[in-house]
Amino acid sequence: MSSTGSAPNTVVELVGVGKEYPGGVAALRGVDLTIDDGELLAIVGPSGSGKSTLLHIVGTLDRPSSGSVAIAGHDVAALSDRRLSALRAQHVGFVFQAFHLVPGISAQDNVAEGLLYSGLPRAERRRRAAAALERVGLADRMDHKPHQLSGGQKQRVAIARAVVGEPDLLLADEPTGALDSASGEAVMELLHDLNKEGATIAVITHDSEIADRLPRQVRIRDGRVVADTRQARTSGGTGADARTDAAADSAPGTVPGTAPGTGTDAGTDAGAVAV
Repeated sequence: MSSTGSAPNTVVELVGVGKEYPGGVAALRGVDLTIDDGELLAIVGPSGSGKSTLLHIVGTLDRPSSGSVAIAGHDVAALSDRRLSALRAQHVGFVFQAFHLVPGISAQDNVAEGLLYSGLPRAERRRRAAAALERVGLADRMDHKPHQLSGGQKQRVAIARAVVGEPDLLLADEPTGALDSASGEAVMELLHDLNKEGATIAVITHDSEIADRLPRQVRIRDGRVVADTRQARTSGGTGADARTDAAADSAPGTVPGTAPGTGTDAGTDAGAVAV
């Protein structure tokens, strides 16, 4: 598999990425984005901004029309669809607004589904699933089926499934969108905790309130990155450390700082191919 020569701590590297759909509709325009190991960031923008397309590109669910994409040091353009699926299964975990849990089976077996193409025996998959559920605070819910769980608990199961394979990147698409405020708060706290343990997490959201609470915010508008800011930690709290992406400078009419996230659980498709 080809390597782009990216630094070892670079999980995602997009350079000049564009995406056009039939009819000349441009969803992304010249996007540059780097995500390093251990980061926690928000990709934020209104409906139609291009953030869902960016999710699909970063998650290797779709290929760009132009530019280059590297995931965990691998050049996506150099991979066949089969090898790209294997890369996705090994390196990327997904959490969606819809939980995508299998009805009628336990939380433990739902999480074990995330390792279905890993080549591990069933007993080991279930052992790792149990550990992942304990990690997200559901050790006492392993035998519960989806209909026996609250919305917040279902999302925790989905998060456990996404991280059970220890992916390089966790993509969380509107992870609190189907939850009440208390459950949503608990899920965001869990994502912060996972990040403190070393997970690299990108939260895709339209909610500026959620984005503003994360250490880094990448703001998308009209298919362009219009701002890329980081929160500077101070003794009195946090403050925005102005870091505007170069794309904002090259995007006419954009103002730095301004501002269908659904899919299948792609982390378990065709992952039997070694990467």
